[in-house]
Amino acid sequence: MEVKSVGVIGAGTMGHGIAQTFAQAGFSVQLVDIAQPVLDRARAAIAASLGKFVERGRLAATGRDDVLGRISTTTSLDHLAGADYIVEAIVEQADAKRALFTSLDAIAKAGAILASNTSSISITTLGAATKRPDRVIGMHFMNPVPLMPLVELIRGQVTSLESMRVASELCRSLGKTAVEAADYPGFIANRILMPMINEAIYTVMEGVGTPEAIDTVMKLGMNHPMGPLTLADFIGLDVCLAVLNVLHDGLGDPKYRPCPLLRRMVAAGRLGRKSGQGFYPYQPQ
Repeated sequence: MEVKSVGVIGAGTMGHGIAQTFAQAGFSVQLVDIAQPVLDRARAAIAASLGKFVERGRLAATGRDDVLGRISTTTSLDHLAGADYIVEAIVEQADAKRALFTSLDAIAKAGAILASNTSSISITTLGAATKRPDRVIGMHFMNPVPLMPLVELIRGQVTSLESMRVASELCRSLGKTAVEAADYPGFIANRILMPMINEAIYTVMEGVGTPEAIDTVMKLGMNHPMGPLTLADFIGLDVCLAVLNVLHDGLGDPKYRPCPLLRRMVAAGRLGRKSGQGFYPYQPQ
């Protein structure tokens, strides 16, 4: 199977980063979202990101225009009927993703592979919502997608070896390193990362240290490039909560129980960078 055209559903931070990455690698991309203003912001964000590549000498000015020219935006899933490979990057909610995969299965051509950028939800469950579970795969990019080299590839219960091969070759084409993870809640990355972030939030709640102190300890003492609370703000506290809920429900271990402070902050709308306030203040996006 040769992949030439790619569809990306969801034009948020992850979605537009995925679209940019495919377009930079020479693929024709259709970026889909239900809201035109979100698509407009996504296109502006991609242009700004490409501008930074130009400033750093990693992309020619003409190359920026070429990349943007390979990205089309639409509010209609029907425009993905001819896509060879489709990546879902919508909200981290199992019911919403299953419903989308059912719709995609009816629209996409027979040979198309359907991939999910989920960071925690079962690929087997998503595949079961389609009539092509052998062609459903997990493709979990890291944020920011254009810069981070890792992609987790997750094989569902009946995902075919051919689908895994195609996804692995795509990762190489994108300049990414693919690591295969089993279809368990949280896969590898978030099964390890989210308990650390959750414990950092417990440490704030219990007054053991301030957010600044906790992040400084992890940066200077453990050589992390950013502290866990800064990272949580960057990911989105609502996303962190959603992943922890998947881990807690799926594995049944109390060590994954989301910190009450995290629940309160999400309920209050303090979601991190995207809302302008998390553990630190930010300019609203």
